[in-house]
Amino acid sequence: MESNKDEALRCFAIAQKHFDAGNIPSARKFCQKSISLFETSQALKLLTSINATPEPSSSSTAQASATEAHPSASGTKQRSQRSTASTANGTASGINGEKRDYTPEQHATVKRVRACKVTEYYEILGLKKDCEEADIKKAYRKLALALHPDKNGAPNADEAFKSVSKAFQVLSDPQKRASYDRSGADPESRFGGMSSPSGPSMNTFSGATFEGEISPEELFNMFFGGGGGGGPFGGPFGATFGRGQVFSASFGPRGFTTTRMGGQPRARNAQVNERRSLLLQLLPLFILFGISLLSALPSLFTTPPVPDPRYSFHGTRAYSVERKTERLGIRYFVNGPEFTKHPVIGAEMAREKAGQTKGQQRGPGLVKFEGAVEQAYTQDLYLQCQRGIDRRERRKEAEVGVFGIGTDWEKVRQIEQEKVEACEELKRLGVLKDVD
Repeated sequence: MESNKDEALRCFAIAQKHFDAGNIPSARKFCQKSISLFETSQALKLLTSINATPEPSSSSTAQASATEAHPSASGTKQRSQRSTASTANGTASGINGEKRDYTPEQHATVKRVRACKVTEYYEILGLKKDCEEADIKKAYRKLALALHPDKNGAPNADEAFKSVSKAFQVLSDPQKRASYDRSGADPESRFGGMSSPSGPSMNTFSGATFEGEISPEELFNMFFGGGGGGGPFGGPFGATFGRGQVFSASFGPRGFTTTRMGGQPRARNAQVNERRSLLLQLLPLFILFGISLLSALPSLFTTPPVPDPRYSFHGTRAYSVERKTERLGIRYFVNGPEFTKHPVIGAEMAREKAGQTKGQQRGPGLVKFEGAVEQAYTQDLYLQCQRGIDRRERRKEAEVGVFGIGTDWEKVRQIEQEKVEACEELKRLGVLKDVD
């Protein structure tokens, strides 16, 4: 079955190791087990070689059995020899024993990053403390591409890649970066200061610990659009990022731990921040609306003033009742029913007609109304008077001409003595004493 292929390959590797060590029985046992799990051409070929190899002597078998019983010493020695040889040749062993090449520059980059302390995020990215956000992204892009396990086979490249991803994860978040600048410690650590709202969350309930975190490979895929392929960190991380949340569970020293991976919590926090920013932008409008509403409250609870009756200075069918003001005696016309039904003036006229006022004096409402009538009448006369005087002066200047040559001075005197009807009316009313 395809699901047994990995176990079959592991048994094949053990059989190959025993065959190289001369332990034919153990090699045959593991090789047959590999074929029973998943038949491969390599296992069949190895089994043919094993069957063609004669059985070793009893002493050799005992020595091989001892080696099989205690494989750690010989295996450690062989791995040490292979590691030394591969490092000298510019290669390193990857997962499943594959060889990964690297350049001296890549090895130097790994050594530089590994030489920094785990919380020296600026030094890890090779930046200064006052760097901009664009510099952080640029430095991470360069180092992530250089240290990604698919591209860099130098020893400890995986750990260097994790350190770079951790540094970018902290410095690219404004709140985490501010916390780190204040304390100099990991802001996501329980001892390193307060965790930012957008960062990982940790809650403990009944001995169970729930954490929200993001892996270095997930951060790499998010930054480079899912690049990196299926390296040592590939697989479910890159495939599930951006498609919801993935949970994994494990039981360790801290109790039952669940790890949540995915970008939705950050998206929710971004939406909350966006709504909060929109409310702050609309806050001045709300304040202005509240002030205008409060200023309008008194007018909502007061009675609006009653308008004065309508009137005209010329009698018509609608305005047929003639009246005169008490002070200047100006004649005006009103609508009889409207005038007598006015709540203020009508009541005063009723009291005046009934003789309830002292000395037949008019009420304050009627006095105020007639004062407005007189003011409108005199203002109109004043404008007519000014226009008449202006017309008379223009006629006089036209008659005099330039330098008074050939002017009929008698006609000029007649023009000066002409009366303006509106001005004479103002004199009669006593509003103007001398207009000329």
